[in-house]
Amino acid sequence: MAVSLRQFQQLIAIAEFGTFRRAAEALFIAQPALSVSIQKLEQEVGVQLLDRGARGVTLTPAGEAMLEDARAALFYADQSCRTARLVALGEWGSLRLGFVGSATYALLPLSLNAFRSRYPNVKLELREDSSLGLMSMIRSHQLDAGLVRGPIADDPALESWVIQRDDLVLAVPSRHRFASQRAISLEQCRSEDFVIYASTIVPGLHSVALTLCLAAGFTPRIKQEAIQVQTLVSLVASGLGVALVPGVTRSYASDHVRFIELSDPAARNCLSLLLLARRDTRSPLVAYLRDSMLTVGRDDHRE
Repeated sequence: MAVSLRQFQQLIAIAEFGTFRRAAEALFIAQPALSVSIQKLEQEVGVQLLDRGARGVTLTPAGEAMLEDARAALFYADQSCRTARLVALGEWGSLRLGFVGSATYALLPLSLNAFRSRYPNVKLELREDSSLGLMSMIRSHQLDAGLVRGPIADDPALESWVIQRDDLVLAVPSRHRFASQRAISLEQCRSEDFVIYASTIVPGLHSVALTLCLAAGFTPRIKQEAIQVQTLVSLVASGLGVALVPGVTRSYASDHVRFIELSDPAARNCLSLLLLARRDTRSPLVAYLRDSMLTVGRDDHRE
């Protein structure tokens, strides 16, 4: 059935103005052309839509039934055009974002609040995982972007942006002999048991911690491995050992754990929080999210 939105618009105008002449004037077309168009509509539908009388035009019951749907069709057609424009501009749609647990301490809530305020029509789908897991999901198009802990290995399929840099600090039980100190050198920890990131799941952070210990002159005695920073801190609180964790973790200090700065220069700015996306992504939402996070990251760093 070849019925056009323009014919729906014409039917609505005739119903509202009551005459072909006034409807034609409102639509800026000739009256004969309007009459021919409506006749073609009736032929296409197979029923009479209008009663044409000397005093004007009224809708038949069939015309009344079509009028309601015609108005709805024009509304949804206009809505679909608006939605398409908003999607093209990156102001509508959905964004699948992955993140590591330590991103929730400060950056993620602040940046997502700013992003939602600017793009209220964008639906955010969030997923937590390890850095390796997030990278795999981005490569396979299961995620649009991900916040991961660096350093990470170069990947030609992925593009990254440094959102924040951070230090490594030492987490110790609250009754530990170092607990009252503000800063120590890592060399002083050579006799300690360590809780450390799992090498197979969090290779970047595992490598950084191991490299720092080796640079301090010892190989850490690893008591337990874990994946998430919250797990490391919990294991430290239980007295299982000490741990090297991102400095942002200090925001969540407890009565059971103390966070101590390391005087080793190599511990400064050795970590990064990266936003990753596929190099071939066509979603403008990724760029908008990146800009929002970079702004929040700079503001947070200044504070």
